Order: sequence, then structure tokens, then C-alpha cells
Amino acid sequence: MKRSLFYGISGLLLTGPVQAQSLTGVWQGVENETSQPDKYWPSLLRLQQGKGPGVFGVLYEEVGGNPNVTVTFQMQGTRTAAGLRLEHVEKLNETGRTPLSYWCDGSITFTYDPALEKLTGHATYRPHGDCSVGTLTLYRVKLKSAATVPAGVESSLRVSGRNVLWYADAELKQPVNTGNTYRTRLDKTTTFYITQGFYPTKESSAVPITIKTTGTPPKTVPPVAPAPPVAPVAPPDTVRPTPAPPLISTTPVVLPTVLFKVGKPELLPESSPALNRLAAELKARPGLKIRVSGHADKVGEPDKNQVLSEQRAEAVKTYLVQAGIASERISTIGYGDMRPLHPSPDVRNRRVEVEEVK
Repeated sequence: MKRSLFYGISGLLLTGPVQAQSLTGVWQGVENETSQPDKYWPSLLRLQQGKGPGVFGVLYEEVGGNPNVTVTFQMQGTRTAAGLRLEHVEKLNETGRTPLSYWCDGSITFTYDPALEKLTGHATYRPHGDCSVGTLTLYRVKLKSAATVPAGVESSLRVSGRNVLWYADAELKQPVNTGNTYRTRLDKTTTFYITQGFYPTKESSAVPITIKTTGTPPKTVPPVAPAPPVAPVAPPDTVRPTPAPPLISTTPVVLPTVLFKVGKPELLPESSPALNRLAAELKARPGLKIRVSGHADKVGEPDKNQVLSEQRAEAVKTYLVQAGIASERISTIGYGDMRPLHPSPDVRNRRVEVEEVK
């Protein structure tokens, strides 16, 4: 795979300021085809504004469940009243090709939703094999709240995107929040690194969002020392840190940040904080036994999804055993795609749950 070509172009595309209401930047999502409901193609579109109404960029796609089969197209087009229209110009790179495989190309007409920062595309392909039409659903991470907040004052930060994760570092080792809104207090200008869990690809990367601060943090008045008590007493509960709610209960609890690669039982790096906390809770409660249940999305064949869900539950067990938890304290089960929490396809159905067992 000529990653250097792709990255070289994408680096060029992301330079320069992004104009208000422009469609430049990174869009992440999926392509589906109604006549093939069991197939999907995780997609990444990078756009830059050209001269006048023109736009250009690259479209990267993977075969769902097989990320080693990929293509990168050069794209070019124009803005329209509702969004934009793009044409496949040429194929820049392809991996996993076989004598019987091919990629469809043609044109894509996108409708832009500025509230959700969403592109909905209808692809019309040139006649080749069974190429006909396709539907693309893409989201962009963009700051939707104020770019400057008062220093030291709790503020609501809000970004667009789908299945959003916030990190404090570019290496994505320090998760700080999940979801589109983050309530926090900043004392200085801070950069967060935002990822989307909606059909990530091997080429997906974090989007840096910088929040500036204004003013100086309000001074805190040191508490007045209380008069010494007549007799020693235990400190009031109000000065004790509030413990985090337990992860384990007698009813199944979803671990929302324990995520897997599409079509694989391989844990993503952002799963570690929740699993480390689960291991710590098990160590603090040595008599506790748990059941880990794995689940899959309704994409692909049910039999394969059943096996995949069992493998995901086993992957969590393996992580906990490596963290020092006895194997006999953990049982696993897989439910395949029979218990979705959200309409498919949705990455949140690709999950694990834990519960206490007797």
C-alpha cells in the first residue's frame, strides 16, 4: 500500500484555514448498497477548497470486515445549493486486488446538513459488472460551541461527529470524555484530539480542536480552619472524595468505551481505561465473579456474528486475566447479533456487557 502517496495528499489537503461553512476537512462514515444489505464499505473523504466553487480531494474506502482490501480515488467537483457533487478522477492506490475484483467509480451527489455536519451522498456509478448506485453517510468533527471560554469557569464544549471520543493527547492514550458535549473547566488554552467511532478505517486520525481561554482563573479563598473539636471525631463524609459508581452489578452493564475493530475481536486502544477500572474493581472485591457477554452488529452473516461475539467476550477475559484476575472468576457468552441496542448498522452494537454472577 502506497501510504506515502495518500498521506502526502491528505497533508496537503489539511493545510490552510478552513472557511466558515466550507466543506473542507475530513469526513468519516460508510457506503452501503440497498441491493447488498450484508455489505458495507467504511469510507474517509478528505476535501480542500479549489478556486471558485471547485473542490478536490481523495476518497479512501475499505471492504467491511476486510480492511486489507482498500482503494484511494482522486476526487474533484463543485459546490451545489444543497451540498456538492464529486467525480472520481483516477484511482491513486489499491490493495488486495484479485483478478475478479474491481471498484466502482462515477459521480456522487452530496446533501449537506450543517447542524449535524453530515454529508449524505447518492453515488451513480458507470456500468461495470454489477456497479449501479450506492449511498454514503459521512460525518465531520467540527467545534460547534464557542472557541474561547472564560478561564477557570465550567463551560460546555460541543463538537459534531458520530460516536465521539475526546483525548487529552495526540497519541490517544488519555481519554477524557465520550459524546458530543464535554462539561469542563479550563485554566489555559487547551487542545483536545477528537475521534469518531462511526466506521473508523485504518486511515482515520484524530481531529485537533483548540479551545482558548480569556481572563484569569478566579482566585479561590482558602477555607478557614475549623475550631479544634473537644474530642477527636471522624472527618465528615463531605470531605471524602466521592467514589466512582461500580461497573459491576447484578444486571448487565454496557462498557461504552470498550470497542473493537470492525469484523474482528481485536480491542481498540481506547478500551484500556474502562478495562483497567474493571480489573481494579475485581481486585477490590476478591469474592466476586462476573459474566462477560459479547455482541455484534447486524452486518454480515449471523453464524459469523455469533462466533465474533464469543471471541470479543473472550478478548475481554484475556485482558482481565493478564491484569491479574483469576480465570475461574470470569465466564463468557456470546449473543451474536440477536440483542442490538440501536438500529443497524451502528458501532455501539459492537459491544460487551458485564454482570455479577453467583
